[in-house]
Amino acid sequence: MSDLPIPNLESLENTLGGLEGKRILVRCDFNVPLRDGAISDDLRIKAALPTLNWLLERGATVVACTHFGRPNGKPDPKFSVALLRTRVEELAPGVQLLENLRFDPGETGNSPEFVKYLIDGAGGLPFDGYVNDAFGVSHRSHASIVGPPGRLPSAAGRLLEKEIDVLGRMRSSPNRPFVAVLGGAKVSDKIGVIEALLSVVDRLLIGGGMCFTFLKALGYGIGDSLCEADQGETCKRILDSGASILLPSDITALSPDGDIGANSGEVRQMGRSIPDGWKGLDIGPGTAAAFGDVIHEARTVFWNGPMGTFEDPRFAAGTHAVSQALADTKAFTVVGGGDSAAAVAEIGLTPYMDHVSTGGGASLELLELGDLPGLIALRN
Repeated sequence: MSDLPIPNLESLENTLGGLEGKRILVRCDFNVPLRDGAISDDLRIKAALPTLNWLLERGATVVACTHFGRPNGKPDPKFSVALLRTRVEELAPGVQLLENLRFDPGETGNSPEFVKYLIDGAGGLPFDGYVNDAFGVSHRSHASIVGPPGRLPSAAGRLLEKEIDVLGRMRSSPNRPFVAVLGGAKVSDKIGVIEALLSVVDRLLIGGGMCFTFLKALGYGIGDSLCEADQGETCKRILDSGASILLPSDITALSPDGDIGANSGEVRQMGRSIPDGWKGLDIGPGTAAAFGDVIHEARTVFWNGPMGTFEDPRFAAGTHAVSQALADTKAFTVVGGGDSAAAVAEIGLTPYMDHVSTGGGASLELLELGDLPGLIALRN
């Protein structure tokens, strides 16, 4: 991973100029979670308020746009932004919100026709400028991300600027020791970022389902735990490199007759070797304590990915322990979006984190590559 800083972006002040009477299109990421038909966490909407309010205060007509869920390129009432529109109107009166961008296949397909439809006003008056404040999807070459900057005066919003500043400094000049904690299900999703991080972190802690592919590469039995056999050689190569990696020393496992989320089966604490039929579903208490000790000694911590199947309370202890360790440490803490951010919010520890990213995949790709398609589009 290069230690070069991420290139600067054009700011709102430098690009858009006088805004009185101007129509500004703002790409936001309002892909918020729902529970029982209501928004369960509006962090992503609130995160856009500094940009939206700045534009409104300067006399602009502000039209926001977002994706929501996966409607597969056609209108679907289940993915209408009606609920989002109501919340946006409550938090930022005067901001309009277009219907779900992904109701049109041209959004994910980056079609020139859909880009033209957007900048021509999406059925209204043409826009005079564009702001990208959707960090969470800036790693996607979608029409609303990479299209408008080629045709309109364009700038980075406050949220995008903050994400780039925090993650960029962590990537190029972290306070040390710098510790990264990675979890989640698949090694294949994170091999690139693992190899990139190993060139800059002082310690890498690996939990979640992805740890079992590493443990198997070391020769341990993993029972019926999640494993990507095709990644075994890659994991062994990484481990043999001498990199400072800490893997779980104990595991919380579920018996063969158990079901996740059904409160059935026996839950047992085990060492690294898991019997046939059993599934490892969380790091054990010894590992949670060891991870916590490393986190407490750090000065910078980045965390992405839960330590276990935390949706089932029986396998949430590891994720809770890591969350609490981040909340308690004096280090600068960054939660890399996605399930990690959801877990921290669920536990109520979000206020104790220095930065909670709004983009899991985007934060990982930025750390790995140092750039994103959405940032390149703004600079060009």
